[in-house]
Amino acid sequence: MHFTKMHGLGNDYLYYYGELKNPSSISKRLSDRHFGIGSDGIITISPSTAADFKMRIFNADGSEAMMCGNGIRCVGKYVFDKGYTDQKKLTIETLSGNRELTLGTIGNRVNEVTVNMGKCIVNKPVLLDTSYGKVMVTPVSVGNPHAVAFVESITDAPVDTMGKELEHHPYFKDGVNAEFVQVIDRNTIKMRVWERGSGITMACGTGACASAAAAVRADLCDKEEEIAVCLDGGQLKIKVLSDGTVMMTGPAETICECEVEEQ
Repeated sequence: MHFTKMHGLGNDYLYYYGELKNPSSISKRLSDRHFGIGSDGIITISPSTAADFKMRIFNADGSEAMMCGNGIRCVGKYVFDKGYTDQKKLTIETLSGNRELTLGTIGNRVNEVTVNMGKCIVNKPVLLDTSYGKVMVTPVSVGNPHAVAFVESITDAPVDTMGKELEHHPYFKDGVNAEFVQVIDRNTIKMRVWERGSGITMACGTGACASAAAAVRADLCDKEEEIAVCLDGGQLKIKVLSDGTVMMTGPAETICECEVEEQ
């Protein structure tokens, strides 16, 4: 089996063109950073009858995700760089619906991708009981579920412990991605994330969109203005439009090619 390891701001996945027979078990095995290749999961790419291509996302624990913002940028780079398409405007089918991509290139290689992430649904903040006491979070849907918690200091945020607790909180029946956000100014936020099924990751594209949308809803950042979302792995540019549509722009990079024996 041939995989291409790619990352968007350190959010790394193994990309496979075609369908895998046992994607969940393969993702659990190969994502292990000691006994596998090491990744946040596997993303498969295949032809689509509803779009230009289809992507499926399998987390490091084998669970299937509905959407991945960093992953979909890498899908755009994968299909263009490997010659599956010569188009710079693509539509990708996901479990959260179709998403439109605009590819930015240097020479014949993609270096940056802008994704129309669709409309974010930002719900009213809720106060949850946790082992840390009552914690206020803003539930957001970007096609997948998020819980955004605003904090005074991103450095002191208990991402590893509270993040895990929020992922499995009874309020979120199907689990949730937990974002911890410090607002720097009206056009800049810092974010760290505990991703559902993967734990702490270097970046989360949908999480960055959810965090920016929640900040706009709380009147902490401005809509129709570019918001810099600073993550452990780098920076994404997010714009929340007046109708709730979110545009995400960020890099996509190839790490290496991998050959793996089937088991």
